[in-house]
Amino acid sequence: MVVDYKKLGLVNTREMFKRAIKGGYAIPAFNFNNLEQLQAIIKASSELRSPVILQVSKGARKYANQTLLRYLAEGAVEYAKELGCHHPEIVLHLDHGDSFETCKSCVDFGFSSVMIDGSALPYEENIALTKKVVEYAHQYDVTVEAELGVLAGVEDDVVAEVSHYTKPEEVVDFATRTGCDSLAISIGTSHGAYKFTPEQCTRDPKTGRLIPPPLAFDVLAAIEKQLPGFPIVLHGSSSVPQEYVDIINEHGGKLPNAVGIPEDQLRQAAKSAVCKINIDSDSRLAFTAGVRQTFDEHPEYFDPRQYCGKAREYMEDLYKHKITDVLGSDNKLVNCD
Repeated sequence: MVVDYKKLGLVNTREMFKRAIKGGYAIPAFNFNNLEQLQAIIKASSELRSPVILQVSKGARKYANQTLLRYLAEGAVEYAKELGCHHPEIVLHLDHGDSFETCKSCVDFGFSSVMIDGSALPYEENIALTKKVVEYAHQYDVTVEAELGVLAGVEDDVVAEVSHYTKPEEVVDFATRTGCDSLAISIGTSHGAYKFTPEQCTRDPKTGRLIPPPLAFDVLAAIEKQLPGFPIVLHGSSSVPQEYVDIINEHGGKLPNAVGIPEDQLRQAAKSAVCKINIDSDSRLAFTAGVRQTFDEHPEYFDPRQYCGKAREYMEDLYKHKITDVLGSDNKLVNCD
């Protein structure tokens, strides 16, 4: 039996992506693993009247339980309404699905969008796998994201040592033959909190902080020229906010040389056909900063509500900042009131 995501109050990505491309902003795609992350995401997006994509990796789905996730997503819709956002636009999306079976399972359990990541496969195998997922998902009006090009870094089960930029000359053939609804590309973003080695960066002479290499906007422009108006996705787009890294390090953590994507570059990308930007590591850093600070300042605490409360507060602040100052998706709901 297939759970109809529309009965859960969810939407797919098709219409929100069209509006985002036309409006020059990007939809936030926030990964979550637990209740506090979900609460913070819904509170931030609802108060700012932003569409939002709730992303779940294969590892997070295993951690949270697939049945619970369905009801958490349904509860998120009702929570948004409780916060005064009476017509929220919330997507439940599988991040980095690694097989047809995983994607099918998510479609069957009420996801409104799935990603099939065949980027590590030979080109023709990637096309065949993506097309198979598209044909199944589209039967239930579930949108499908594919990936062409390889991002370096580590995110859950996704590991690659070397990145390979997406080849603009392949995108038309790939999108046409697979029928995918959006395409994740590689232009220099990377997974995890250590997106670049110190050798790849320069250092700010005043602060000593690492400055990462710029994104390949020429590759993005070439892809846009080949596929005008087609929804483009950026993975590995956390900025690794130094304020959270500093809090973690000041309270017993050890994150040397953690560096992410500068937010001004993400804002520039959001004004293009990039209509979905994935953010995961930043949330983990904000959560960890809140927990470490609380335990350091209050070693007597043992109630999870005490230390998870500060973590949730930091994450909500982070999400609001991303929505308003980086992605530009605030006040973009069609009909929220």
